Amino acid sequence: MTLDPDAQKPRLDMETLVSLCKRRGFIFQSSEIYGGLQGAWDYGPLGVEMTANIKRAWWRAMVQERDDIVGIDASILMHPQVWKASGHVDTFVDPMVDCRNCQSRFREDELQSDVCPTCGQRGQFTEPRMFNLMLRTFLGPVQDDAATVYLRPETAQGIFVNFENVLNSMRRKLPFGIAQIGKSFRNEITPRNFIFRVRELEQMEMEYFCYPETSLALHEQWIEERRNWYARFGLKMENLRVRAHAKEELSHYSQATSDFEYLFPMGWGELEGVAHRGAYDLTQHASSSGKQISYFDEERKEHIVPHVIEPALGVGRCMLAFMTDAYDEEIDEKGEKRVVLHLHPALAPIKVAVLPLSRNEKLTPKAREVHALVRKHWMTQYDDAQSIGRRYRRQDEIGTPLCVTVDFQTVEEDNAVTIRERDSMAQVRVPVAGLVDALRDRLPDVV
Repeated sequence: MTLDPDAQKPRLDMETLVSLCKRRGFIFQSSEIYGGLQGAWDYGPLGVEMTANIKRAWWRAMVQERDDIVGIDASILMHPQVWKASGHVDTFVDPMVDCRNCQSRFREDELQSDVCPTCGQRGQFTEPRMFNLMLRTFLGPVQDDAATVYLRPETAQGIFVNFENVLNSMRRKLPFGIAQIGKSFRNEITPRNFIFRVRELEQMEMEYFCYPETSLALHEQWIEERRNWYARFGLKMENLRVRAHAKEELSHYSQATSDFEYLFPMGWGELEGVAHRGAYDLTQHASSSGKQISYFDEERKEHIVPHVIEPALGVGRCMLAFMTDAYDEEIDEKGEKRVVLHLHPALAPIKVAVLPLSRNEKLTPKAREVHALVRKHWMTQYDDAQSIGRRYRRQDEIGTPLCVTVDFQTVEEDNAVTIRERDSMAQVRVPVAGLVDALRDRLPDVV
């Protein structure tokens, strides 16, 4: 653990978190046996469960629990004119410099001085040049300019070009939103900080279409909606802050943007942006395509080009924040270190672990029976390797909120099991017949 100067309290260092993620099957380096691929990561058995839970929690809050937002899943490959109209071809760029001494490349705006972070030489950087972050590929057998398409750098444009389709098919009225979860690709110059800055990412974005005169108020409302979502799933508010962009920081389309910044192991960094995109995107696509894209207001008897509020965040950064926030090291009564991920049950990759007291042949059939009963309802693990204490510690380290222990009393006397809670380590005995209900009472907000 290290002391973060901004927070003035112990903070998890990135090396510890990366080690935990690999050791316990959350995240692996992509193509590791070949030396890895920079900016690309593979989500392991626990990582894929946790990201699925994060996406489910976001979708539930954005779509399922509201009656004004619907979903969409647009194609990753889109007509190249989409990206010309949106401005990405001309403006989705970062300033890049090279070190003449070691040939390393960096984003100019992230360098702290004229000293190269790789070789330590001073004053060896080239003049900055603009580098487009979109990844190109080709459709069809001929690789020429006419066949060039892009891997999308954001999911939002798939929503904008489908505005009329959703409006007409779902009979929406303003204000309403369209949500999407999907992969995006950015040819980052210097991917870094584990899964914080990567070249392949999964985004959760929602475009909320509204009347222009209500847009600024709705922008503020959505900031509070998103703050409440993080609080709902246990993120500590002292590690989260909202920063409004200064005028010179705003994207070319934005009338206002505020970032949620989280205190990651490497310091404060952007977690989610809530942008006021105005009418820019719909207007650009209408002009570029030659098709009218608007909302006809029956009461006003006029066509309106809605303004748009966009909350957008990456699944990976979201996972990184929740894991950082949940990580804790405790010293037990024996003086041994206990590593715990205090994850909200809805986000924990494993909800319940079933643990026979030992591998004794008398216990195994009943333990397997209990496991079969529980896994119909939640993602579970069955673990009978090593001592029961070590197995509890393993489950604590991956954030499992509840363990169910099958012992000799279970099979010889009462047909009951022990539920052990991760955070308090409290234990309670319940009959197998009432186990599912007892677990459900202890797993709030889990679907």
